[in-house]
Amino acid sequence: MVDENKVLLKEIEKYAKENKVPIMQKDGIKFLTNYVQEQGVKSILEVGTAIGYSAICMALVDPKIKITTIERDEERYLEAIKNIKKFGLENRITLIFNDAFNVQIDKKFDLIFFDAAKAQNIHFFTYFEKNLEKHGTIITDNIFFHGYTYMDPEKIESRNVRGIARKIRDYVSFLEENDSYETVIKKIGDGIAVTRRK
Repeated sequence: MVDENKVLLKEIEKYAKENKVPIMQKDGIKFLTNYVQEQGVKSILEVGTAIGYSAICMALVDPKIKITTIERDEERYLEAIKNIKKFGLENRITLIFNDAFNVQIDKKFDLIFFDAAKAQNIHFFTYFEKNLEKHGTIITDNIFFHGYTYMDPEKIESRNVRGIARKIRDYVSFLEENDSYETVIKKIGDGIAVTRRK
């Protein structure tokens, strides 16, 4: 990666930290970009742009990669537009400002990446499954949810956090019981599910 890009990515990381915007952990992003490179991924659908960090990192892997990414938070969406322009990637990353379930996409993708509302993962999966190429992959971030997913629910004070943790466990069960796919949970970053269509 050229030095200028490294500096720009550091600026995004700094902004995310200062503004409490959740972006992928370093080892998580390294796994994701390596996966994209090793599998020869050329088309990606991302649900949950935030400020564009992961989309930019994936796009920088290969100049042939095209990404469609969806964000429903206006402030983050506008920040993502700025960041993508800084890298000159506006021709390869298409941003959509909308709730994911209002978006109709006809295209199929080599990779679909979920990094949005964790409690909605099962719904994201069933809604966007039609957009996955025949032997494509769905990758889901935040499977461990800062350690809450597999913590004793009685030890989690927040009812909201307990609810999200339960829904993530339900999602993992949903993936593991789905005979059309093979899922591996990677103990990387905040936990990553790699789900490949058989």
